[in-house]
Amino acid sequence: MSVVIVIEPGLQEQNYWRDLWRYRELFYVLAWRDLAVRYKQTVIGTAWAVIRPVLTMVVFTVVFGRIAKLPSEGAAPYPLMVFAGILPWTFFSTGISESSGSLIGNSSLISKVYFPRIIIPVATVMVAFADFLVAFVILLAMMAWYQFAPGWQILWLPGFVLLCFLASIGPGLWITALNVKYRDFRYVVPFLLQLGLYISPVGFSGQVIPPQWQLLYSLNPMVGVIEGFRWCILGGPTGAKLASLPVSIAVTGFFLWFGIRRFRRTEKSFADLI
Repeated sequence: MSVVIVIEPGLQEQNYWRDLWRYRELFYVLAWRDLAVRYKQTVIGTAWAVIRPVLTMVVFTVVFGRIAKLPSEGAAPYPLMVFAGILPWTFFSTGISESSGSLIGNSSLISKVYFPRIIIPVATVMVAFADFLVAFVILLAMMAWYQFAPGWQILWLPGFVLLCFLASIGPGLWITALNVKYRDFRYVVPFLLQLGLYISPVGFSGQVIPPQWQLLYSLNPMVGVIEGFRWCILGGPTGAKLASLPVSIAVTGFFLWFGIRRFRRTEKSFADLI
C-alpha cells in the first residue's frame, strides 16, 4: 500500500495554528514545569509571589501617599488603591521577564523536537498568572480588612485580566525573538520594566496626569489595563476611569500582531541561532 503526500501551497500558516491545538498537552507540561522550577529549593516558596507586591505597596504608599500626598481613588484607602495597581503590573512585567529568556532556557528542546515554538514563551506567562492568583487572594484579604466591598464592576475583572495577558504576550514574543539573536536584550529588559513601573499609574492614580497629556500617556497599554482593573475593584465614574481603555486596546492589539509576526518570521532560524 502506497502513501501519497499532497503538498498544497498556502496551508503552512493554517497548519501551524492547527498544530497549536495538537500540541496543547505540551503547553500544559511546560507551564507546570516552569511553575515547579520557579520555586524549587526556595525557603519560603510561593510566598515570594506575595512578598514582592506587598513590599512594593508599602514603598509606594509611603512615597506617594504620605510624602507626596497624592490623592487616592475616591474613598478607597491608599494602600488598597496601590495594591490594585500593582497586581496587573506585576502580571505584565513578570510575563515579559519570564518569556524573554524562555527560548534560550529551552535550547535543547528546540534543537531536537518539532513543535510550534510559540508554545514556550506563552507557557511561561502562565507562571506570571499563577503569581497573580496568589497575590489576588491578598487583595481580597485587604478589602475585607478595610471593609471595602466591590460593586457590579467586579464582573468585568476577567476581561481586564485577559487584556493584561495579551498585553504581556505581544512584547514578550518580540523580545524573545530578539533575545535569541541579540543576547544583550536580557540586560535591557529589566531596565525597561523598572522604568515602566514608575511611568505607569501603579503607585498613583492616573487622574493626576494633566488632561492635555492624557492621550499621550494612554499610549502606554498598561494605563488602560491598570485603570480598568482599579475600576473593577474600587468603582468610580465609568467614563473617567475607562477613557484610556480604547487606546490601550488598540496599542495592545498592535503589539500582539507585531510580536506574533516577528516571532513567526524568525522562528525557523531559532534552532541554528541557539
